[in-house]
Amino acid sequence: MRAGSMYPILIRLADRGLLEAIWEAGGPRGRPARHLYRLTVAGRDYAAAAAALPAARARAARRPQPRWEGA
Repeated sequence: MRAGSMYPILIRLADRGLLEAIWEAGGPRGRPARHLYRLTVAGRDYAAAAAALPAARARAARRPQPRWEGA
């Protein structure tokens, strides 16, 4: 993913409270400071729920479908 795509996404996630962004403290000399990102509690909950969706869909697809009389 290119930086021009990634950083706007990170900013939107931070604006929604899913990420926390801080400036790097004490980075190497001669290099500009960087933003460091960390998931918030809400971000971890959102990520866990999003990761569970494919498994839930797969379980639902394996369930036998009801047979309707007269159909």
